[in-house]
Amino acid sequence: MEPVTHFLTGACIGRAGLNRKTAYATLAAVLAAEAADLDVLWSLAGPVEQLRHHRGITHTLIGAPVVAGVVVGVVWLWERWQRSRKSQAKATKREQQAIHFGWLYLTALIAAFSHILLDWTNNYGVRPFFPFNARWYEGSIIFIAEPAIWALLLLALTVPWILGLTDREIGARRQRFSGQGWAIFALLGIVSLWCWRGLEQAEGYTMLSHTQVASELVLRVALEPYPINPYHWHAILETRDFYQTAEVNTWNPSSPTAIDSDPRRDVMYKPADTPAVEAAKGTLVGKVFQDWGSWVVIEDAGQQPVPGVDPPQLVGNRSWTTVKFSDLRFLYSFIASRPSGRAPLSGWAYIVDGHEEAAEGMGGKEQR
Repeated sequence: MEPVTHFLTGACIGRAGLNRKTAYATLAAVLAAEAADLDVLWSLAGPVEQLRHHRGITHTLIGAPVVAGVVVGVVWLWERWQRSRKSQAKATKREQQAIHFGWLYLTALIAAFSHILLDWTNNYGVRPFFPFNARWYEGSIIFIAEPAIWALLLLALTVPWILGLTDREIGARRQRFSGQGWAIFALLGIVSLWCWRGLEQAEGYTMLSHTQVASELVLRVALEPYPINPYHWHAILETRDFYQTAEVNTWNPSSPTAIDSDPRRDVMYKPADTPAVEAAKGTLVGKVFQDWGSWVVIEDAGQQPVPGVDPPQLVGNRSWTTVKFSDLRFLYSFIASRPSGRAPLSGWAYIVDGHEEAAEGMGGKEQR
């Protein structure tokens, strides 16, 4: 999920009651809920390295306890710094609450695991058992940015604040820890949303299994979520010769328009396996895409330059070709068409003479 969801989830985890056990619980939860995404720093090593390491060791079951420990260490340093700046006579209310590092670590650990769980629910996936098992797992029930989850979390965090303003206006005694019920409500609401979407996804698979969508035997099927609407799903079907997409609406499964797919529009024949494609598979971007993507398409695009990256300058009779990498999971109709002409989360490699790599990268950025 995107950072907003992780930060807000961490805040609700802290306010669900753990902030009554120890000082700085909410701070630790917020930091730990997003800390795993510090692997974005791999972007400094290049776009392909970023894809290679994103949702890596920090998103694993053995990495989460370490992430939680680091966060607790950061909070400890912060608390020490605060104490050095203020005398006990001027201590804040937050500092008057005792710090219990056992509870603080447990809070951070729960928040760190929440990050992995949230990321599993979308279609990018996670590798929770890495390095013992490098397989990617994705629930594909929630879009990577879900307004319904934002609404639940924001409601849980803002309503107690608004009620607190009302209490102060009428002179009521201010509660030290407020919003526990709202935080629990939001977290349970997210779990309920997961269950609802999971049931709708299962219904979509049932509909596809009883409908002749493709003209050939279907080898495998995937259903990818749309934001907001839990009844709208993007289907991908693979046959021996082509891929076919379909829009599935589970609101009324018996409707003749519940599955919308036009072969003239939604069929993509599998690209030819050329020498350039074989060479591109051995590049770094090729290995990373094949490891991560579950619906990878590798296409020899001929002498089609990558927007923003100059093709290799050659002399003599040498020639170059562009090999493109994309993943059908992210080719939604509302984001597939971009002014740049690039598919989301797409990679590429320039191959010279059908066997030699000249350059590679992601989007319009070259891997150096």
